[in-house]
Amino acid sequence: MRVTLHTRLAAGRESEYEQAHREVPDELTAAIKAAGAHEWSIWRSGRDLFHLIECDDYAALLAALADLPVNVEWQARMGELTEVAHDYSAEGAQAGLPLIWRL
Repeated sequence: MRVTLHTRLAAGRESEYEQAHREVPDELTAAIKAAGAHEWSIWRSGRDLFHLIECDDYAALLAALADLPVNVEWQARMGELTEVAHDYSAEGAQAGLPLIWRL
């Protein structure tokens, strides 16, 4: 399945966010893949972030990562850099952007 998300950086945190993503822990990327993600891309326009996730099941992906210590630590770090933390609840699993058009 394909999931798209829109998130927003806290003001002035752009370079810190980009630097953090140059240093994503190998343990976290392995866990994301093991949880069923095939690809996760993030684009930035100003403070707006657009995520494209290709995965088997987004709700299952979030459930597998929610309490994983390396992810909890990562989400705490990202929470300092973004306006809204990633939502790991059942509602968050349904929070993707709606598809309007596709060629």
